[in-house]
Amino acid sequence: MGKIITIVNQKGGVGKTTTSVNLAAALSIYEKRTLLIDLDPQGNATSGLGIDKTKLQTHSYDILLNKETADKAVIKTDFENLDIIGSNIDLIGAEIDLVSEFAREQKLKVALQNIKDNYEYILIDCPPSLGLLTVNAMTACTDVIIPIQCEYYALEGVSQLLNTIRLIQKNLNPTINILGVVLTMFDKRLNLSNQVAIEVKNYFKEKVFKAVIVRNVKLSEAPSFGKTIFHYDVKSPGAQNYLHLAMEVIQR
Repeated sequence: MGKIITIVNQKGGVGKTTTSVNLAAALSIYEKRTLLIDLDPQGNATSGLGIDKTKLQTHSYDILLNKETADKAVIKTDFENLDIIGSNIDLIGAEIDLVSEFAREQKLKVALQNIKDNYEYILIDCPPSLGLLTVNAMTACTDVIIPIQCEYYALEGVSQLLNTIRLIQKNLNPTINILGVVLTMFDKRLNLSNQVAIEVKNYFKEKVFKAVIVRNVKLSEAPSFGKTIFHYDVKSPGAQNYLHLAMEVIQR
């Protein structure tokens, strides 16, 4: 079995989906068989890979509620080694529907049993909350990556996130590991970015990835065209950053 990596931070706008999509694409470029699971009802990871989320036949909601097996939800992408299980607005209902279910925190873990050996890396893009969808992702995974933006209040809520991870370690997934923390939206010209980077490194020590995702307009533009940074502008700093991050993930 390969690694199952949850990309998580309950704060919105920290680069979770951008990291999920482009890290998955970068791993596939390194010829790693990769699956991206969109577990956010907004479905931005799905549309970010050029897939029309309104036309999905089977998606993450269906596998969480045992309406369909995970292999039936897998969609091929334009990358040779990258597949996706998409999501759309239907997933909003999952939090309510799962409440009365037995072992509701384990639904995704169980659903992935029939496909997890097909991939070297499975990445899960979470919603900006610590609700039942995120708990399912962290129960199913081997590792967690935490994106932190280099802006004001960067570390706000991080202690709550780490507490949630500890609770999941204690009660649901004892082997969950923080693979690393990735700094996003970094601008070396700004004192603030440099201060936040120092603060995060002091807090997380060696867990901080050396690869830093710089603030880059091409990264912001790519999703509106339904493209990863590698299809949109492979020579951009953002593309190089995610290739470096992917190599670090592989080495760790």
